Amino acid sequence: MEDYEKMLNSAFEKVKSCEFCDRFEIKKAEWHVQGKKTILNNFMNISNCLRKNDADNFAKFLSRELAALTEREGDRLIFNKVINSPSIIDEKIRKYADTFIVCSNCKKPDTNIIEENGKKFLRCMACGFKKQIQEKI
Repeated sequence: MEDYEKMLNSAFEKVKSCEFCDRFEIKKAEWHVQGKKTILNNFMNISNCLRKNDADNFAKFLSRELAALTEREGDRLIFNKVINSPSIIDEKIRKYADTFIVCSNCKKPDTNIIEENGKKFLRCMACGFKKQIQEKI
């Protein structure tokens, strides 16, 4: 029984802790500047809380909006640019959520991106509202 408890404790130590978020919560960016790069430490946590399971498109959006090449390294997103304003990253995350996640009619995050005739639409599963997405991913 003692060996089992040791193995269980060892397993718990190796598991990454997971932050829980509300049904729809936009986490604040935790970032720092390192040399000529800005590192978004909690990128995957923010992406998971947005609940779209499309971290690549989210990273591409941030890269385009902040005019910086990016690379993902584990849970972090690294921008090849110094970003001095602490609020600019949070503003871009909010813009992504408003454009690609939150329904502009009922303000709920229960949406899907659908494509019709080569155009992308945000369709709300809660109220049925459909709006064309003007932004590019």
